[in-house]
Amino acid sequence: MIDTRLITLRVFSSAGTIARTAELTGYSPSAVSAQLRELQRSLGIKLMIKDGRGVRLTVAGRHFVAGLDDIVTQWELLKSSTLASEGQVQGNFGLGGFSTAAAQLLAPLASTLRRTRPNVEVQLMEAQPQRCLDLLLAERIDLAVIVASQTPGSSGGSTKFEQTVLLDDPLDVVMPAQHRLAMNKSVSLEELADDPWVTEAEQSVYRSLFVAAFTSLGVTPHIAHEAVEWETMIAFIGAGLGVGLLPRLATLGSAENVVRRRISGAAKPSRRIIAVTRKGSRGAPLIEESLKVLQSTAKSIIAQRLTEELDG
Repeated sequence: MIDTRLITLRVFSSAGTIARTAELTGYSPSAVSAQLRELQRSLGIKLMIKDGRGVRLTVAGRHFVAGLDDIVTQWELLKSSTLASEGQVQGNFGLGGFSTAAAQLLAPLASTLRRTRPNVEVQLMEAQPQRCLDLLLAERIDLAVIVASQTPGSSGGSTKFEQTVLLDDPLDVVMPAQHRLAMNKSVSLEELADDPWVTEAEQSVYRSLFVAAFTSLGVTPHIAHEAVEWETMIAFIGAGLGVGLLPRLATLGSAENVVRRRISGAAKPSRRIIAVTRKGSRGAPLIEESLKVLQSTAKSIIAQRLTEELDG
């Protein structure tokens, strides 16, 4: 198997600090430092150098870490193909995802695996997208579910991870039940341009989707309130403070005084939900099985939302 010290070095290269590396790998800071010192000594290469109160990679260290991507990928491919050759599965399986994905997709997957793979210990982690990727790198989880636009751009993500599309999740309009358009089965964003809007803070993925949709129409919406959680946004709308956009994968729950409606017209914002795995590991039987379950669950949920809420 791959020397755990190499994995620790790889995580350190991404995390940047001993403390952050320790948090991601589950080791103590002293254990992380000891692993890195031992690796450096055994290789006979100066991988790290003091930098103030911490340490950083040398040029040689960065070169060494860059070469690890191919080695780890080959290891993952070998491990996956070996498991697949006899239909074996790993004993532990970690799953991570953002809040909606964890609740709507990963929890049902874990429940399914308890039935189909009773000897596998499944662990769920709710985490923000970047943390999910960090946990994948640290081998704390084996599969993450995130929004496509939240994957790393030029940070070398393509050499470390591979993606599988699960669904394109359209956004719907949520409005107070007494809204002038609440009786319509669908509404256009142009019809709501003058309404007060509840959305996330700037720099968020959903704010970007929101702005892009109105920009394509040449319209500037009135952003009246900001909310971080869907439940908070729905509560604001239920109180009559404005309207908002909600991914179809997310549920209204037990919210009162609100309705959701399809978006009609030219601008139909949508987010792409993807599964991310370590490069080379996708062929492992448990990952392949999980991806099929996730895609099936996503398709079922989207159809259910149409019936239960949009047409209600």
